Parts: sequence; C-alpha cells; structure tokens
Amino acid sequence: MTEIKLIYFAWVRERIGLAEERVDVPHSVATVAELASWLQGRGEEYAYAFENPAIVRAAIDRKHVKPDATIAGAREIAFFPPMTGG
Repeated sequence: MTEIKLIYFAWVRERIGLAEERVDVPHSVATVAELASWLQGRGEEYAYAFENPAIVRAAIDRKHVKPDATIAGAREIAFFPPMTGG
C-alpha cells in the first residue's frame, strides 16, 4: 500500500463529501483511471462522484494528467470536473 493525499474540487467534492483525504492505495492500482475505479468501490458517494470517469479530470502533484498517467511516486492527486473559462 502507498499513502497518497487526494484532493477533490467542485461537484466531485460535493458528491464525496470531503475536500481531501489520505488513502492507502494498493500497489495493484497503477494509473489515474485505475485509482478512480478503485475509489468507486469505496462507497456510494465515491461511485456517484466517479460514475462517469471520462469527464473527471486529474492532476498529479499539481500537473494535469491523462487517465493513463502512472500514479507511482505521486504525493498528491486532485480530481475535478472539466473546466470552462473565458
């Protein structure tokens, strides 16, 4: 197991009910997509937050990453909805 700080923003945070937490992630979870899938199994609030993982964005140590990005060595992973701006 590897302990990682997870941070949730906007409606991801609202659905989970936490702004952040530290979790022990199994070594078998290697990518952002696998982490999102693993989180879905932690309870209905996580399942609801990650019900459509294709739209949830992630950042590892404050750098935006794709779902296939490896989480090895990550200290912090943030999840957030797509952003719009102008």
